[in-house]
Amino acid sequence: MAKITAIEPQKHDPDRVNIHLDGNYAFGLTRITATWLKIGQELSDDKIASLQAEDGRERAYQQAMLFLSYRARSESEIRQNLGKHEFPQDVIEQTLERLRENRLADDNQFARAWVENRNTFRPRSRRALQMELRQKGLSDETSQSALEGLDEEALAYEAGLKKARRLQSEEWSEFRKKLSEHLARRGFPYSVIASVVSRIWKETHAEQQLDNEENT
Repeated sequence: MAKITAIEPQKHDPDRVNIHLDGNYAFGLTRITATWLKIGQELSDDKIASLQAEDGRERAYQQAMLFLSYRARSESEIRQNLGKHEFPQDVIEQTLERLRENRLADDNQFARAWVENRNTFRPRSRRALQMELRQKGLSDETSQSALEGLDEEALAYEAGLKKARRLQSEEWSEFRKKLSEHLARRGFPYSVIASVVSRIWKETHAEQQLDNEENT
């Protein structure tokens, strides 16, 4: 058995403490892991191993929480980040299970939110969205569920309108070329692009014609 002779806060990390056993530094722990420890307490080898294992799980969880503080993440992204910080695989899986229990990791929810955000701010095709979700490590089943019911022509129309505002002075041939290229980069198929470009051209120029008539 080893006796705790000091519990000192770490200078560079206030959320961790240094544990001294029998007068010598032994190991560091998160404050939450060390909550029930006190000077004079004796620790067996098994208890020390248990504390260090718990500390590893807590550090992994805190790292995951930091990673999630910037934006929502898929489970695959969380795994990769924890792996980059060299946490063991079993600790990574335990961390993900804890995140799921706290509703902080949910691939279905993540996929729906990703698609909704894209559709609101940067509309793109179903195929492009599916590729993005696959890059996030999501299964095809999860992706298909999030993409179900998407109106690709409506998405292309929204994406095209934003670009068309900067092309209003262009002639038809140049307007069609530039807007078609823009929508193609968003992954929309030609069959959708052709009808959407024509529709936007007609609508924007009908508005211009109406304005001209009102000003004459």
